[in-house]
Amino acid sequence: MTQTPADRMRGLVSEIQELEEKLKAGGGAKKIEKQHNEGKLTARERIAHLIDPGTLFLEIGLLVAYDRYDGQAPAAGVITGLGHIERRPAVIVANDATVKAGAWWPETIHKILRAQEIAMRNRLPIVYLVDSAGVNLPYQDGIFPGQYGAARIFYYNSLMRRRLKVPQIAAVMGMCIAGGAYLPALSDVIIMVEKTSFMGLGGPNLVKGAVGQVVDAESLGGASLHTRISGVAHYSAKDDRACLALIREKFRELPEPAPPAKGTAPAKPAEALYDLLPADHRLPYDMQDVIARIVDADGYLEFQPGHAPEMLCAHARLHGRPIGLIANRRGFLKTPEGPRIGGIVYTESARKAAYFVETVERQGLPLIYLQDVSGFMVGVDAESEGIIRAGAEMVEAMACATVPKIIVTLNHASGAGYYAMAGQGFDPNFTFAWPTARIGVMDGDAAVQAVHGPELERYKSAGQPVPPEIEARIGQTREDYEKWLDARYAAARGHVDAIIDPLETRRVLEFALEAATAARHREHLPVELLR
Repeated sequence: MTQTPADRMRGLVSEIQELEEKLKAGGGAKKIEKQHNEGKLTARERIAHLIDPGTLFLEIGLLVAYDRYDGQAPAAGVITGLGHIERRPAVIVANDATVKAGAWWPETIHKILRAQEIAMRNRLPIVYLVDSAGVNLPYQDGIFPGQYGAARIFYYNSLMRRRLKVPQIAAVMGMCIAGGAYLPALSDVIIMVEKTSFMGLGGPNLVKGAVGQVVDAESLGGASLHTRISGVAHYSAKDDRACLALIREKFRELPEPAPPAKGTAPAKPAEALYDLLPADHRLPYDMQDVIARIVDADGYLEFQPGHAPEMLCAHARLHGRPIGLIANRRGFLKTPEGPRIGGIVYTESARKAAYFVETVERQGLPLIYLQDVSGFMVGVDAESEGIIRAGAEMVEAMACATVPKIIVTLNHASGAGYYAMAGQGFDPNFTFAWPTARIGVMDGDAAVQAVHGPELERYKSAGQPVPPEIEARIGQTREDYEKWLDARYAAARGHVDAIIDPLETRRVLEFALEAATAARHREHLPVELLR
């Protein structure tokens, strides 16, 4: 029986949701019960109490490391994302103590750094809900040293505090030990929970071994010591709920957030988004139909619709907020220059996109890229037309644009076309993907031809059958590429911030745009240069 587009999409969404629910359970029911018996909320319960009731928590990096460590590191032991606190978008980092006592895996560092980069890039307040036993020692070589090791967290702490003036609030709600204690110490506000928190460069056992002192945890680094004697912490709370209420109180001290934008509903209902992408990812579909189910009904105007139509550029509104939109049309398109293949970047389409980005930059509008790109055109004609120079212009305009950039990968994101369409290496503000996304240098069939083509041609020319061992290698190449191209593989390695249900695309983009445009400062530079 032939699979319908909707059946395929529902199946993929269901698989993603099932995996996400498993990961959200953290260390499992027994570890959750243990945390409750200690009088503590879990990390997810803390976030639910912290954000405004009924609002979206946009989780970032949920699938990171899900396919490593024999499944023992769900979400890499830390929950990162964005939520509204007192009507203001904020970044939240919460250690999950049900996962190996909140210890840091190598990917934990990557997730915290990504959260901090989002806070810096978008000038958003960041809240750390700290409950961690520190470095996961068997994996210290991927955690402690290196340019992007744990020290980078404290570097970003310092930049936000001294240079960028990004508010940082740290709540020590459990263990906070060794070098990890510098994360709250480098924040603007430190809150500790009575009888529950511990913050110290060494725990009781280490202190006994190092200096011979015998001391209990509360006397060494509890809330009472740090709020009354050392002065390291600023506030003490009686329990988790009081601590979270205090964080919200600190948010009320910040300047009033901008009033929410208002807009019109899309021209078409979102429900049909499941039906639009064919079950076979190679077949065409109507990109404008996708767009009509995401952006506001009014304010849509395509730029140069008759010129290089494979590259769709348009002004639009999303929940009342004006945006620039760049997307790849698919299928075979008729143009005055001859037929074009959608999803391919030609010389004219690259220059069209570059000019449009420059226009949007002058207007100060955020850019949304809807990626379904197979790469740049190749061949004698393309090279003669200067495709390399045109592609460089497209990349340069995008890379140097200071306006916010947000990506949604719908289907293909291949070759240099992925880069030119604001690929992750160019520091977009947010990167999202549908479950159908396929991110990689090329598809499996193309890889087979590139890797095994000459060998296959020799056998064909000699009229000989392909040996079984070569057939096996070809099969392995296809299998490897299918695994590498899967959206879950990309999400597990942080190549996308989140895989989203197509039906949630408008809501997610609305929140991402609010976060990306909340600050007056609009520099879009590598975080090291945001000074």
